[in-house]
Amino acid sequence: MATREFDVVLYGATGFVGRQTVAYFGGNAPKGLRWAIAGRDGDKLEALGAGVPILVADARNQADVDALAAKTRVILTTAGPFKLYGDPLVDACVRLGTHYVDISGEPDRIRGLIDRYHREAKAAGVRIVNFCAMSSTPSDLGVYLLNKALGGDLQEAKGYFRLGPAAFTGGTIASISLAHDTGVAARELNVFLLGPDNGRPAKAVERDPKGVRYDRDVKAWITASPMGVSNTRAVRRSGVLTDQDILYQEYATYPRYLEALGFNTMIGLFNAAMGLRPVRQFIQRKMPPGSGPSEADMDAGWFELKMLGKSKLGQSAVVTMIGKGDIGNRITVKCACECALAITLEECALPATAGVLTPSVAFGDVLVRRLQNAGIEISATAASAQS
Repeated sequence: MATREFDVVLYGATGFVGRQTVAYFGGNAPKGLRWAIAGRDGDKLEALGAGVPILVADARNQADVDALAAKTRVILTTAGPFKLYGDPLVDACVRLGTHYVDISGEPDRIRGLIDRYHREAKAAGVRIVNFCAMSSTPSDLGVYLLNKALGGDLQEAKGYFRLGPAAFTGGTIASISLAHDTGVAARELNVFLLGPDNGRPAKAVERDPKGVRYDRDVKAWITASPMGVSNTRAVRRSGVLTDQDILYQEYATYPRYLEALGFNTMIGLFNAAMGLRPVRQFIQRKMPPGSGPSEADMDAGWFELKMLGKSKLGQSAVVTMIGKGDIGNRITVKCACECALAITLEECALPATAGVLTPSVAFGDVLVRRLQNAGIEISATAASAQS
């Protein structure tokens, strides 16, 4: 790959999240990094004023995609729906020996990538890394750090999110709509869609949460995490890749019952509404691809994640993460860009693994350090065995 023209190409650069990846690279890519932007519309790419090479390629044209993958060591794509615009890139990357990073958190789509490409990508030494966004980098790394703090003996983990203001982008709405149109949303209710594959029934803690209840461990009211379907499946995929069967669940937390009930009701109504085709079509017209929140709204967001873990021997550990910026854009962009830069700049320091991977398995401690340097607070502590 060292002889290729570029180190990394940002595909989908004119989309809402794509424009932010261009800005992030412009402010954080080291001098001498050979990066370029790519998409379907050359005029729109030129209008970004990125000051880097422009590559015009349509993800629906395999010849365009092959030519793009052959020019670079890494492709980072933010162009969704990913089943339509990401899968052709994955196919080209596996065949041509190019690493791939995306912000997709759709378990059904990723199940398909595993079935079609994992063995081939592993044999070729290629990293195909999904979940490189708020869904599901923090949760996946959090469980990784809990396990590390407990000497590799983590048995059960729970994640508790506190979330600041956040808003959907048009691309996210398009992906959710496609999931309902194709029946994917129903298939993703399978808690073991990405593993484990050992045939055991789901334990109580692994079943997707419903309703609101009080949790004494964190002294707060909890309900289902809005990213839980993606994040729990991602963590279980990491377990398959590392040959560990860790029980995991996560929640959104609130200090008051009515706040938790209000959030749970809002998410339930949104999911029900998106299940109706006329409503989906109306929302898509109001929020087309390329649209999203204002800069001020994105700056106002934040998240806090507290993860509790326990080992088979009764030891416990705590991991905390705190990030500023809205989760769907600022945090997602930071995670995705630092994943791509981890391959581009520190490939020799990464775990020696390949295939269709998760962030923790693909990047490990390198990504933890990079996110810390990028402003996300991360800490891990272990306690002695319980008496």
